[in-house]
Amino acid sequence: MAQQPSKCREAKIRETKCREDGSEYSVAPLTVRELPTEMRPREEFLRRGAAHVSDEVLLAILLRSGLPGKNVIDLARELLVNFKGLGPLSRATFEEIQAKKLSGLGPVKAMEIAAALELGRRAAGQTPTAEPPVIRDPASVAQLIQPLAHALRQEALWVLLLDSKNRLIGRPLEVTRGLLDSSAVPPREIFGHAVRHGAAAVVLAHNHPSGDPTPSAEDVRVTRQLIEAARLLDIRIIDHIIVGQPTESRPGHTSLRELSLVNFDRK
Repeated sequence: MAQQPSKCREAKIRETKCREDGSEYSVAPLTVRELPTEMRPREEFLRRGAAHVSDEVLLAILLRSGLPGKNVIDLARELLVNFKGLGPLSRATFEEIQAKKLSGLGPVKAMEIAAALELGRRAAGQTPTAEPPVIRDPASVAQLIQPLAHALRQEALWVLLLDSKNRLIGRPLEVTRGLLDSSAVPPREIFGHAVRHGAAAVVLAHNHPSGDPTPSAEDVRVTRQLIEAARLLDIRIIDHIIVGQPTESRPGHTSLRELSLVNFDRK
């Protein structure tokens, strides 16, 4: 008589294991519906509030669903592990997220994550007050630019448009991204914004992804070139601020005006 397959042999097919007493238990990942109610992402969000749930729960809500054998929380955790945390993920592009080729994370979900991260970066650069901020000194420029720059691994150049009372018109406008050199900086685009918005003056700002805000010789050269171009249009450049990361030995920004590296007032 042929021996009947034991429950434990059958268990391998059903992704379960056997205890010593012969009973079975599952080793397959639980689906979201199989999780206790308080552990499900949306329910946990509603119960605890957005500020009190983990990164993976917030990410799981954006992802919405996993796939057989990998629930949405597992997928969110895998994405965070692949990027070594939320910080590096917040700096990732759509192409970099998609390049991870995680099962359950197709192009649509990668696009949704990239869009949410970009919205967060843009929101960080908005002023929370109804009144436009007044640009009083280099620190006030750095305060506006650092939230926009902290996630970037490339240099970007922003122009801040000011009215006659040094109040910001609109938000800082990113005009170029990539290595800052004379061939990459478009004076027409920079000063076209100023002309269209009737700006009385502008401030230039760019980031150093290395974190060191010390101006380079090219930074100085490009600034002088832009000052000459601005004079032809009767536009005044007040300063050029470089933002990086503060340390114990240096601030997180530098001003070319304060360092007297460029003459901004020459007629």
